[in-house]
Amino acid sequence: MAKIGFLSIGLLAALAGVAAQSGKQAAASFDYYVLSLSWAPDFCAQSRGNPDPNECAAGRHIGFVVHGLWPQANSGTGPENCSAASPVPQSIVNLMLSYIPTASLIQHEWNAHGTCSGLNMSDYFTDVRKARDTVQIPQQFSSLTQPTNATAAQIEAEFAATNSSFPPAAFRATCTGGYFQEARICVNKSLVPQACTVSAGECTSPGMKILPPR
Repeated sequence: MAKIGFLSIGLLAALAGVAAQSGKQAAASFDYYVLSLSWAPDFCAQSRGNPDPNECAAGRHIGFVVHGLWPQANSGTGPENCSAASPVPQSIVNLMLSYIPTASLIQHEWNAHGTCSGLNMSDYFTDVRKARDTVQIPQQFSSLTQPTNATAAQIEAEFAATNSSFPPAAFRATCTGGYFQEARICVNKSLVPQACTVSAGECTSPGMKILPPR
């Protein structure tokens, strides 16, 4: 009888994992998506406590990482934490680690943003990968070896020049504490690039520091 009990528990767990990947969420009201690409060197330099070594350890040479694919409103803030979130299965975590370097951030993005998308978990993370794969990173970031300074307009222009099929207004650069924080790329619900609205955010400082990957 004990063996049957263990098998039943295992079967229920497997079925729960399938349900988590296949069950659609109720879509919140939003207008488009923001694909957020965090610049890891500056994020790690600004982080308090013990940042995750999978992203921040010296020798990793990590530049941009996917912070998330966020449902966004044309005005005001986008919806977050729209329903109870299931754990992200290890199979999806494994697919996402080359885009989002830590399992905790993968789970957080599903909790905070995926549950508002109206997509099931598998489809949401498929869209995260598709959106990221459409964006080319400017050579200036790929070859950065020394700290440099730039304005939001300069960073946005570099992304627009590298991604000439995108509307120039599809890009936004944000900052925190005088450091470059994120490149944000706006796409519609079908992942087609579109112009951002003011709600996507933008750095208003006259310049920001950009650190090279370690």
